Amino acid sequence: HGVGAPDHPHRGFETVTYVLQGGMQHLDSRGNTGNLQAGWCQWMTAGSGVVHSEMPNDELLRNGGTLEGFQLWVNLPAKDKMIPPKYQDTPPDQIPKVTDTKNKCNVKVIAGEWQMEGSEAPVKATIHTRSPIFFLDVNIEPNGKFTHTFPANYGTFLYVYRGKGVVNKTHMAEESDTVLFDRQTNGNGNVTVTAETDGATEMRFLLIGGVPLNEPIAQWGPFVMNTQEEIEQAVNDFRSGRMGSIDGEEERMRISQAAVAKQKQTGTWNK
Repeated sequence: HGVGAPDHPHRGFETVTYVLQGGMQHLDSRGNTGNLQAGWCQWMTAGSGVVHSEMPNDELLRNGGTLEGFQLWVNLPAKDKMIPPKYQDTPPDQIPKVTDTKNKCNVKVIAGEWQMEGSEAPVKATIHTRSPIFFLDVNIEPNGKFTHTFPANYGTFLYVYRGKGVVNKTHMAEESDTVLFDRQTNGNGNVTVTAETDGATEMRFLLIGGVPLNEPIAQWGPFVMNTQEEIEQAVNDFRSGRMGSIDGEEERMRISQAAVAKQKQTGTWNK
């Protein structure tokens, strides 16, 4: 039952959509389209504002299946909040993947960089970010190990979505766990993850960090700005149509509402 996210606005930040399974159709009020398949990442800079739609693609709606992935909201610095919208739709063959056979791990470098133990230089992502960020998708085989060094002042977290393992030799992190790392004013932070050793299940997790902007945040629904006055302006701009619209909005809303009703009827609705 393809609920999706029919037409809605954004302003002042970036949405990062990373698809693991299935496919998602993207449309927006500036005429952009995209069919994001498994392994794709879309880094959308909403900037000054856009209306977009995120729905399961036609194949998924027709044949059924699983749509699995993540969406991360990345705040923009005040100086960038009103820049023109921009898209970086990146297929899996353009996302660098590093295989560390010695430590039994694979790392997809979605943003930022990662340096394998013993290598001369880090592998850098093709996606450009407005502020320093790293975004890694890590797969560790049983008895494998992953390490990463990052600036200690970054806000950094780890999210486990398959298996389990030990973080920094002390913390057991299992599926759906989030690990937050303490920030320091200088130097480097380090993370070491060892996959669970008493099973055949690999461990998969996202490791994400970025430099703090240290700016005021005002947020309302799909708008992230610095002041309440800027939020009110965003709401007014959307309601007056200045962010545009997309043809077919009523049909997408109908599909989404029918899917919600079906899930509630079958007892699978948990939102």
